[in-house]
Order: sequence, then structure tokens, then C-alpha cells
Amino acid sequence: MLFNSAQFIFVFLPIVLSVFFLLGRLREQMLAVMWLVIASLVFYSSDDPYRLLPLILSSIAFNFFIGRMLLRSQNGVLLAIGVGGDLLLLGYFKYAGFLVETLNAVTGIALQNPNIDLPIGISFFTFTQIAFLVDAYRGEAREYEPFHYTLFVSFFPHLIAGPIYHHKEIMPQFQVQENFRFHISNFGFGLTWFALGLAKKMLFADVVAQYATPIFNAAAAGQALGLVDSWIGACGFALQLYYDFSGYTDMAIGLALMIGVRLPLNFDSPYKALSLIDFWRRWHMTLSRFLRDYLYIPLGGNRKGPRRRYINLLVTMLLGGLWHGAAWTFVIRAPFMDSD
Repeated sequence: MLFNSAQFIFVFLPIVLSVFFLLGRLREQMLAVMWLVIASLVFYSSDDPYRLLPLILSSIAFNFFIGRMLLRSQNGVLLAIGVGGDLLLLGYFKYAGFLVETLNAVTGIALQNPNIDLPIGISFFTFTQIAFLVDAYRGEAREYEPFHYTLFVSFFPHLIAGPIYHHKEIMPQFQVQENFRFHISNFGFGLTWFALGLAKKMLFADVVAQYATPIFNAAAAGQALGLVDSWIGACGFALQLYYDFSGYTDMAIGLALMIGVRLPLNFDSPYKALSLIDFWRRWHMTLSRFLRDYLYIPLGGNRKGPRRRYINLLVTMLLGGLWHGAAWTFVIRAPFMDSD
């Protein structure tokens, strides 16, 4: 189910908001939380419930219990088990095929490609929970009820395309009583933000794609492209990618704002940037923040001399590149995405 589908806009969303605000008006705050949990899980697993629902529930259960143990005892082994388990899950679904293809190309052997379908949103809910585990280890997280934690991970506005948020900026908002009551100002601002994101997606991204996609398909088929077509394809894809991703995260921010929950911004007019570094700081800002707070700074950041700084930057951008896709093109471009 997608935000721009008629099923979501005219069926799912009105039902979810109506029941949520009704329960809030009756002061049944926990029932309202449980309702949002159920709605979020239905939203996530609607296309393939027998595969997606067990996946996200098992991930949530694993991280919740590891997190609770870390809150009681800051044990480095427990943290390694938790983060390692998350990375193994993500690595299996996202990188197993890539690793097999690379191994076959380097060694000449012919291992069968597993051709694993990537579960939607797995990168977002995995990174969100890794951040929670690290904060629990640092003593910066609080202990929450299972339903609050499940809602934090599965909250349907952010689940598919972000933004990536921290528990400390989102989980407390689910305990604010006013957020369970209908407020015309929150709903109006949220609806406006959602409409602007929807316009980005349908009026810009989808329209530009009609021009860019045929050019890329022709190039993939081996057809020679002229100068004009090449520029149209490159610029068209850049605009399509931005309007699609930015529009979708704007819709997510608007949906959350309808119930008074404020998600972090994810884009800050990146094509107004004056340098590549400035562009990276404006593009997918919550991913940059995650990489900075949970990888670059723990590695030492720029505190251990220029040589170590560049190694830390290289590792951070390498993993940031691989996060975007399992291909060598993402690895090669990584050193040029300096975020410091």
C-alpha cells in the first residue's frame, strides 16, 4: 500500500484517524496506541502478510528484549549480539545476492544467486532499532512498554521510506495526551504538508519519469544516445529521484503531523547547495545524522588526527553508499560523499 494510492487516501487513512481520535476522546490512550500498532502492521504487511508480518514482528521482539536488558546492564556483548543480529538480517536480504555475484565474478565459480526479494522498509526499521540499542547501551534511552516500542518502530508514516528518527524524539510524543485528541490546526498543517508531498510525487516525479525512463531504458538496451538525450535523461532522473523521495517523506511528515507527532525533516532544498559537501548535508539528512552519530563519531570522528579522520570518513561513506544499494557503483561513489 502506497501513500499516493486511492486505497490509502480514501479508505485506510480515514478509518485509522477516525478510530484513533474516537479512542482518544474516550480517554482510552493505550487502546489508541494499540490501534495505531495494528493499523501500522496492516499497512506494512498488506501486500504479503505471511512474509512481512513475521519478519517485522520478530525484529521488533528481538530488539525490544535486547534493549531492555541493555537498559538494566550496559553490557558490550549484549550490544554486539543485538547490532550483529540486526546487521545479519539486513545483510541477508539486501546483500546476499550481491555477495554471490561478486564472489562468482572474482573466483570464476558458479554459485547460484539466491534472488531474495528485499522486504520493503527493512533498512529503515533496522537502522531505527540499531540506534535504540546503542542509546540503551549508553544509558540515553528509557524503558518503554512493548506496545509503545512496537509503535515507535512500525509507525506507518515513516516505515517505508523514512525519515530515520531517534527514539528520544518520537517515543515521548506517543505519551502526550493532547496528541490523542483531534486538533484542527495539527490536522490542517498535516493535510497541507501531505498534499504538497503528494503533488511532488504525482505532478513532478511521475511526470518527469515519463521522459527520463525511456532514455535510460534505451541506454540499457545498448542504443547510442545523443548529447541532448543524455542531458535530458541525467537531469530528468535527478529531478525524478528528488521529487519522488522528498515528496514521499513530506507525505510521511504530514501524516504524522495530523495526530500531532513531529517527524524530523529529511530534505533541505539540496539542489540549492553550493558544493557537494553542502548537498550531502541537505540530502536525506536523517541518514547523514545516523551515520554521523552512530558510526563516524564512535570511530573517532576528526579527533584523532587527519589520517584517522579520512579513514573514518571513508568507512562512513562506504557504508552510506552501500546502504543506498547493493552494487559496486554505490561503493565507488562513496569516497566522494564527504559529510564532514
